[in-house]
Amino acid sequence: MGGIIAGRTASEMPGLDIAEQRAWQNFLDAALRLYGTLNRGLVGQHKLNLVDVRLLQILDNSESGSARMGDLAEQLMSLPSRVTRQIRRLETAGLVRREASPDDGRSVLAGITDQGREVVEEAMLTYAKGVRENFLGPLSRPQMAAMGENCRRINASLKSGGSSAKIGRV
Repeated sequence: MGGIIAGRTASEMPGLDIAEQRAWQNFLDAALRLYGTLNRGLVGQHKLNLVDVRLLQILDNSESGSARMGDLAEQLMSLPSRVTRQIRRLETAGLVRREASPDDGRSVLAGITDQGREVVEEAMLTYAKGVRENFLGPLSRPQMAAMGENCRRINASLKSGGSSAKIGRV
């Protein structure tokens, strides 16, 4: 530790003062712990990870029950190859199906099956319970609103930041 940054005490993280580093570290620790907790609950009860549930939720909420693979990768902030492997696993489990796009034979659509709809409906109950207990539970209503607004601002800033802000993509 050492030094001064614009009148503030520098932290162990170059370019951040102690308060900034603590804020970041607290956020990162909480986000990773929350992700792990929610993931373990979903895998334990439904044999699906958090990203699987999110993918099934996207398909379930789409008007047609399907989406282009590239659009799924974009929404999940993931690499297309990773989404392809994920879809393959979910297809083997009977939760999704792949088919050529009727609009563009070069595009592949992933669609949710009836079994997938049943499974995601149950998994969403577990997911919501985990969010309520582990994310919302420790916060007051005003704290929850502030957290939501702060995360919205960060997300909007990252979205407008261009390609370098696309997670999982080079």
